[in-house]
Amino acid sequence: MKLASPFAVAAAVATTVALSSACLVACTPPEGPKGAQIKAGEMPEGETYTGVYFHPVYGHLHIVEDGGNVFGKWKRADQSRWGELQGTKTGNVVHFKWKEHTIGLVGAGSESAGKGYFVYKLGKDGPNASAELDGQFGLKDDETGADWHNVKQQRATPDLKSIPGDTDATSQPTGEKWE
Repeated sequence: MKLASPFAVAAAVATTVALSSACLVACTPPEGPKGAQIKAGEMPEGETYTGVYFHPVYGHLHIVEDGGNVFGKWKRADQSRWGELQGTKTGNVVHFKWKEHTIGLVGAGSESAGKGYFVYKLGKDGPNASAELDGQFGLKDDETGADWHNVKQQRATPDLKSIPGDTDATSQPTGEKWE
């Protein structure tokens, strides 16, 4: 009986491990887009999405409703980027697509895009509390990934034209249905 050399055994083990690893990677189905697992509720009585909302990083988010659609624009607080969103509303939930542009930069790295959602809520500080948009946004086809919490500014009127870009209240929505 002839024994295999230690090098041959090591090579056989390495080949087996490599093939097993390759199969695990290749045989695992790809992960699909990450969607929000939320259920729409009733919009609070007398409330509307139309308004100006504030986030310390993303700045003032101007939102306008148009029927069942929502359009918005923002300019970051540090003035480095501006963005736009459009989506559809169902009760107190908005699902949207967004795009953000880096000011002064051109080319492939100048723009990022994705999807997201907001849940419209009344603040917890009693009847005079400000409304809030609490949600997330993701990159590309993901709807989740990073938190985005905004506080509605009382007595502020949205002005989509105050922020550069190509989305305004007469734009057409993407036509996508959210489920």
